[in-house]
Amino acid sequence: MPAYKDKKSGKWYVQFWYTDYNGTKKKKLKRGFNKKSEAQTYESEFKLTTSGSSEMTFRSLVADYLEDSSHRLRETTVENKTYLIETKLLPFFGDMPINKIDAITVRKWQNFVLKQTTKEGKKLSQTYMKSINNQLSAVLNYAVKFYNLPNNPIHKTGSIGKKNADSMDFWTVDEFDKFIEPVSNKIQSVMIFNLLFWTGIRSGELLALTLDDFDREKKTVSINKSYVRLKKKDIISEPKTPKSNRSITLPDFIFEMLDEYLAALVDYENDERLFTVTKFYLNHEMKRGSKNSGIKKIRVHDLRHSHASLLIELGFSPLLIQERLGHEDVQTTLNTYAHLYPNKQEEVSNKLDEIKNGIKTESE
Repeated sequence: MPAYKDKKSGKWYVQFWYTDYNGTKKKKLKRGFNKKSEAQTYESEFKLTTSGSSEMTFRSLVADYLEDSSHRLRETTVENKTYLIETKLLPFFGDMPINKIDAITVRKWQNFVLKQTTKEGKKLSQTYMKSINNQLSAVLNYAVKFYNLPNNPIHKTGSIGKKNADSMDFWTVDEFDKFIEPVSNKIQSVMIFNLLFWTGIRSGELLALTLDDFDREKKTVSINKSYVRLKKKDIISEPKTPKSNRSITLPDFIFEMLDEYLAALVDYENDERLFTVTKFYLNHEMKRGSKNSGIKKIRVHDLRHSHASLLIELGFSPLLIQERLGHEDVQTTLNTYAHLYPNKQEEVSNKLDEIKNGIKTESE
């Protein structure tokens, strides 16, 4: 497996033939290696990857997995996957051949994750550990499907973490009213946080809103896109899931706030973003309002939970909450918020007694 040195640059390069997935023979040239061994390793890994061999390293597998994902998933989703892989998976599995990653290896990695802590010294959340474990499983499933890995070892080890948190943070209406007072010196913040609290929309959905999305006659706002700032670029994309495309009814006071906000804007066009800020601004204002009001600090996303908990308290059905939040199915809503519903077992038994006694009375 020869490697060559470029006399002008002093860098190493490789040039070789390989056979692609279609059986076509092709020539490959790759330059810019600092060491001869790096160039040779590249050629070896490249050939293993293109041949679909399970002897390739986890690092090479990941490169192919992410490239494939970039054609099928949203850019933000791929970015999140990349972060998890680079920080939680590659440091442990990076140089291992994928056919050497067995159940014992995965178990050791899981135990390693279980001991990890945040910068504040707290253990990783159950939901975060679940996400990390799921990401490893997704990569290994890809290897099973395309690189002849016999099986996914996670099927033996089982998972770690939990899909849904045992509890969640949210604000009551009283707490929200106390929070909003310290940020009321910024009309944009007042509008933003009232929309988040009283509609339950995601922050990305809010930041993509335009005036054209509001229908005053129907008293609704249409959720049909999402915004994210990624790699110094503003990206408007489709909502998270198909069911995220939805229409949400709004109370009159939201339209009154909207009129006040619009009056403060200069040279605004109806198809432009209403809120030209990023999630960094939202997080900063959440911290400012929480600190100055003395209200417990929650995440921006917890305003979505706050809206759901309010609807539950008001007695609305899971199906309505699912439609309003844009969940793919009602089971997602139940899995997320079931613990917030009051336990009415005693009420059920009392009602059954009433029915039974009523029937008995009639028969007599």
